Amino acid sequence: DQQIKKVKRHHTPAAPLLLLLLLLSVPSMAVPTKEQADDAYAASDYEQAIEIYTQLEASADVCYNLANAYFRIGDMAHAILYYERVLLQSPGDDDARYNLQVANSKTIDKIPAEREMFFVTWYHALVRWLSADAWAILATVSVALSLLLLLIYFFSQPVMLRKAGFYGALLFASLFLLGHLFAWQQKSDLSKRNGAVIMASEAEVMSSPAAGSKVFTLHAGTKVTISDDTMDDWKQVTLSDGRQGWVLSTLLERI
Repeated sequence: DQQIKKVKRHHTPAAPLLLLLLLLSVPSMAVPTKEQADDAYAASDYEQAIEIYTQLEASADVCYNLANAYFRIGDMAHAILYYERVLLQSPGDDDARYNLQVANSKTIDKIPAEREMFFVTWYHALVRWLSADAWAILATVSVALSLLLLLIYFFSQPVMLRKAGFYGALLFASLFLLGHLFAWQQKSDLSKRNGAVIMASEAEVMSSPAAGSKVFTLHAGTKVTISDDTMDDWKQVTLSDGRQGWVLSTLLERI
């Protein structure tokens, strides 16, 4: 019994050491980096850049560079897809918005955008002015300043100082509410993810799933909104001009 215990004591620490030596002896796989992808892009090796970018975390910067690389090789569907993903994460990115317009101009389908009231357009522009995180920070700072100004209002003696505290508190309370609303709006848009892009060169839009008749045809790069996501094989889509139909889910990719 004593000898068995000694053997166990001597061999127990050796097992992890042996395992460590075995792991160190196996050549480690190189982890791709954004710098490598950027270098490939700068060298006009867009296929290699795309291969590396797609292995990285899909941040706004990575999606933007990936969209540019697809644009360079003439793959407008993927370029549009990734420009849209940039704008989903960073609605105020003017470069991505401009590049998206250029890419859209090179697609076959020219579908007019849905008309909206001028104040709705202004609201959307204001929501896109800052990122969701920036709006959240603004809201946090505003509520802190509002509370500070309320303290000035309640505990100050001079009338002018009390007025400044009162109206300043109202102003920053309004900024808090707006910042919170705009941050929520962006987070809501990001969580819905009901936008999609047609990836196939041609996609037949049917009047109903599977057995329906063809209503019209869409082409690569056209953006649609998924209005019915209850089926796996088929998605009901809505165009910006109001037309609707069903498309095979394999022919589109969600933004």
